[in-house]
Amino acid sequence: MAPEPENGHAGPASHEHAGHANTGDAGPGHAGHANNGDAGPGHAGHEGPATHLGHEDPQAATGAGRHAKHAHGHDVSAESDHQYLTIALVLLLAFMAFEVATAFLSHSLALLADAGHMLADAGAIAGSLIALRLSARPETGSHTFGMKRAEILAAVANGITLLVVSALVAFESVERLVHPVHVHGGTLVFVASVGVVVNVAATVTLARANRRSLNIEGAYKHVVTDLYGFIATVIAGIVIVASGFLRADSIASLVVVGLMLKAASSLLRPALHILLEATPDDIDLEDVRRHLLELREVASVHDLHAWTLTSSLPILTAHVVVTDDCIRSGEIGRVLDHLQNCLAGHFDVAHSTLQLEAIGHVDHELGGHV
Repeated sequence: MAPEPENGHAGPASHEHAGHANTGDAGPGHAGHANNGDAGPGHAGHEGPATHLGHEDPQAATGAGRHAKHAHGHDVSAESDHQYLTIALVLLLAFMAFEVATAFLSHSLALLADAGHMLADAGAIAGSLIALRLSARPETGSHTFGMKRAEILAAVANGITLLVVSALVAFESVERLVHPVHVHGGTLVFVASVGVVVNVAATVTLARANRRSLNIEGAYKHVVTDLYGFIATVIAGIVIVASGFLRADSIASLVVVGLMLKAASSLLRPALHILLEATPDDIDLEDVRRHLLELREVASVHDLHAWTLTSSLPILTAHVVVTDDCIRSGEIGRVLDHLQNCLAGHFDVAHSTLQLEAIGHVDHELGGHV
């Protein structure tokens, strides 16, 4: 079908989505195929949703607007996140020093286990602060996506730290189950109660940060896990005071170990999923292919890939074969606009790179796969 003209003329629309588009130059040679983003005159002339092929796409416009709002508030959110992380770090470091001293005085493994977890929490938040700064750095010639993956590396480091600490605490807990030592139950209850208050404050603080970021969510899970651990420690102390059952301390430590392992798993799985460039869980590539093929000018789609650069930033690339009529009519630019706004509106993919090519080009394409 022939697109309706916009602004009284036909031809490529003046719109480039997210500033990344590979489309075809309908010149001689490889008609409809190029990697230079040249979709005809005016294609990169303005931002924002346009009328594509004579029809307004409300969902696409909504998706484009949503990403514009995200970009506008990014700097403010990053500064706020930095403040929240700093407050939580100060709270945890102050209490950790107090808890370590008390743990040695009271001979409490549960308190020491919690202090070890507090150290992991403090390290997690410190790493999150560093990753936050690194990920905000602009793109360069040597780092074309900036350093946005820093937050994913921080999440992996946090997960590994939790695994190491949990292994050490588990070993000591089992040993003390076999050979229990004397624990001051009253001291245990007092210190753990203070820990509950401190961790509630840190949890409330981090809950206000941008938890869509795996970096922030990792720090948040560290603190929430430690909160649960302190609650278990309070219960262990009450049991020791009431009954003298010293093994309650070791049992509480094993509860903390279980929580550490759960937190480590919830951090490592999505982080490794991103590092291995797996397809995002909420994107079905076959569904994407079906949506792209709904446009009559699209003959086929191949080399379709999707991965996540960092939290909440999926990227999609594809080779889109368009009809000869589309190339001859010079409508490639408007087809590209329609496809990219479809990806933004239906799949929340703001960063897409589409290579539009002529029928038959795939037969001599180097390094491609269907």
